Amino acid sequence: MQRMTQCLVVTILSTLAAPLLAADRPNIIFFLSDDHRADVMGCAGHPVAKTPTLDKLASRGVRFSNMFVTTSICAASRATILTGLVERTHGFTFGKPPVSEHHASHSYAALLRKAGYRTGFTGKYGVNMRVKQQDLFDVFQPVGRNPFFRQTENSMRHEADANADNAIAFIKSNPKDKPFCLSVSFNSTHAEDGDKTDHYPWPQSAAGLYLRKKMPRPKLDGGASFDSLPEFLRKSMNRDRYHWRWDTEHKYQVNMRAYFRMLYGMDHAIGRVLKALEEQGLADNTVIMFTGDNGYYMAERGFAGKWSHFEQSLRVPLIIYDPRVPQAKRGRVDEHMALNLDIAPTILSYAGIDLPKHYQGRALSPLVAGNTPVEWRNDFFCEHLMERHDIPKWEGVRGQRYVYARYLDHDYEFLHDLETDPDQLKNLAKDPKHKTTLEMMRKRSNELRDAYGGPYVSRKRRR
Repeated sequence: MQRMTQCLVVTILSTLAAPLLAADRPNIIFFLSDDHRADVMGCAGHPVAKTPTLDKLASRGVRFSNMFVTTSICAASRATILTGLVERTHGFTFGKPPVSEHHASHSYAALLRKAGYRTGFTGKYGVNMRVKQQDLFDVFQPVGRNPFFRQTENSMRHEADANADNAIAFIKSNPKDKPFCLSVSFNSTHAEDGDKTDHYPWPQSAAGLYLRKKMPRPKLDGGASFDSLPEFLRKSMNRDRYHWRWDTEHKYQVNMRAYFRMLYGMDHAIGRVLKALEEQGLADNTVIMFTGDNGYYMAERGFAGKWSHFEQSLRVPLIIYDPRVPQAKRGRVDEHMALNLDIAPTILSYAGIDLPKHYQGRALSPLVAGNTPVEWRNDFFCEHLMERHDIPKWEGVRGQRYVYARYLDHDYEFLHDLETDPDQLKNLAKDPKHKTTLEMMRKRSNELRDAYGGPYVSRKRRR
């Protein structure tokens, strides 16, 4: 009888505690943009870009001014975001085998679902995993890479709007006693590469914007910033796609206006999701995160695309809003070096889940709360290992002052001093005065490379 009474008490207490525990764990919405570098937001000081939703989010949360990706291409970066690992470790990019079962099963989505979160995904996925999607997400709605999504035989919807529709439906259908994590992964602002005329199709919400606005030319508008580069970069896909998008004033003006309209449409879609969150009474217990999967060249250096080691390629936006943080600690710009490696650890930390020991990133939640860490990173390993003849492979280290890059198939090194040359116009690798610095950065690159998986062996060399 006593044992039955004890069991009954435990059952009652467990029943009472369950909703409390669920309430203690915040909901999380993670927004991801494409081809969107750090300075292209109103809150980052861009003179043209209209991003009212992101600007408001930054004013209520924390904007990280030194956020980078470790590989500047969507496939590898999105795998890094899911797994908390650099490309060298998870091994995935275009043309490579899927992410292993071990790394996939320790992705933030898998661990959240295992811990009782309802997980959802809508949008561009772009990552192959050796697990079933239902092991990661309770609701999985890929929208794909096309700018317009066919809803019915006679109805098309822009991908930004379709993602917002799916996200709102997910929020409205969520059980009241179950925390959720929703990943909204936009294809915006990726160009429609198959259409050389209409590169950046925008949603209806952006119609009429920038019609008479003259787009300013970039600071590094080709010239010496292009001519000083080695031949393999001057003949790379960065240059090829420059001729698709930016090589005449007419193309530049048309495509820049369209790009910013596409960006506004994505911002508008995020605003719709946040409004639905408020209408459902969930805003006060939902952490919002926004970042981009890689940077982007808008004619800087005579380039288009991303892929290489310069700042325009590696820097991306990051905004985190936690409504539970005291008002006095919101609206800040944090200068700590943050990485796409940190997204998975940060999401798990908000859910109260212990981080896998093999994760290579760190949780940013203490920084969002206004706490100063005892120590923080001052450099990071970066790379691009896709096997393609017109996208040169490279590896290196981006530090607080110096940037080192080694282009693997061309026996070519870069060394930049960001303090004296923030635009990275001078390559100091062959300057005798910087021999010691070059050797230091080489050594650091090798240390990180070896810790993450060792020297890269291309498929060509394996043959």
